[in-house]
Amino acid sequence: MKTTYRETQLPNGLRIAAECAPDAASAAVGMFVCTGARDEPHNLMGVSHFLEHMMFKGSAARPASEVNEAFDRIGARNNAFTSHEMTAYHAHVLPDHLSQSFSLVADLLRPALRDADFNQEKNVILEEIAMYEDNPFWVVYERALEVYFQGHPLSYRVLGTKESVGQMTRNQMQEYFSQRYSPSNTILVAAGNINFDALVEQAKVETEKWDSKGVKREYPTLVPHRGSFTLEIEKATRGYMVLIWPAPDQADPRRYAAMLCAQIIGDSEGSRLYWSLVETGIAVHAAVGYQGRDGVGEFVGSVVCATEDLDEAEAIFRAECKKLSDSLTEDDLVRARRKIATAVAVAGESPSGRMQRLGSMLASLGTFNALELELERINALTLDDLRTLLREFPFDPYVVGRVVPPTDKSNPESTMPESTI
Repeated sequence: MKTTYRETQLPNGLRIAAECAPDAASAAVGMFVCTGARDEPHNLMGVSHFLEHMMFKGSAARPASEVNEAFDRIGARNNAFTSHEMTAYHAHVLPDHLSQSFSLVADLLRPALRDADFNQEKNVILEEIAMYEDNPFWVVYERALEVYFQGHPLSYRVLGTKESVGQMTRNQMQEYFSQRYSPSNTILVAAGNINFDALVEQAKVETEKWDSKGVKREYPTLVPHRGSFTLEIEKATRGYMVLIWPAPDQADPRRYAAMLCAQIIGDSEGSRLYWSLVETGIAVHAAVGYQGRDGVGEFVGSVVCATEDLDEAEAIFRAECKKLSDSLTEDDLVRARRKIATAVAVAGESPSGRMQRLGSMLASLGTFNALELELERINALTLDDLRTLLREFPFDPYVVGRVVPPTDKSNPESTMPESTI
């Protein structure tokens, strides 16, 4: 899909960017707000995600019953998400309905926050938290982040806790919204068959009454912690393990080498861990992913296997990490490049994929990098680049967390003592 990049900024601070593709059969639009779990006060943990839900409860001009109906009427594929660092609202439509879909997305971002809706949705959020608590992998992953990021806002849970959400008030949410949902902290992005100039003119109208203020993100010093723990959970039927260690942040040029190293050792198929743990029958899942964040980054490993095989699986995992640098080959490099190139190309074929990539990139990096430039940087990497990355960010897990079925059936959920690695 041939595209042209356009960008501008309104006087109220709203940044507008698009990849225009006149020949595309569809168009996508989204609004990315640079706020997430890491920007919340500790006592309001989960407010960003809760607020995302409240956006769909309607504005002063549109009741909740009309929100989804309005999107359905124009055939939109719309959704939203919240992470530690951003909250996004987006829609994918036929070009004729782009203006309507943007108007709906913009209206979402000025919610009424009615008391009745707040109280009703709080129960929905609490049920969602309970649902994730039934997922052993999610439980160990969140706990591992808390150990690794101990004392840092990145340790906060995106969904919050039963306590933080249960005690949250509508007025607290309103204050958080007023502080963070400023046009100066929001990016309007679009991709596909769009008229950029018309989109800009519409944005001026849609956001002219939005109150703009300075918004800052705090960057407390991070000291990654080491530790290990085991949680006993009745719903677990096998062993789950999560391992975390330092990686480059999302703006670090070494992130490309980090992506390739994670691909080589922990891709779902054909990686070192696949052959040593999955293909041998020791584990049903073994992977490593790179997570770049604003100012920090981490590698996250995961293994699922029989409880009695956890020790062996961890030993093999560590052995593969330790020998990765010395065992790298040109073939590893070529295969990893091609897999990433395929993933990038597939995402780039869809206006929705391009819109979400563009929004996430601008919200996280602040600058636009064309797909072609990203691929050039990846293809320029050498084995020396990967080995340098592995020297500077050794694949040596700082945190190892496990979930296992309870050994004491009378105690369905317990935590075994933590120890230092």
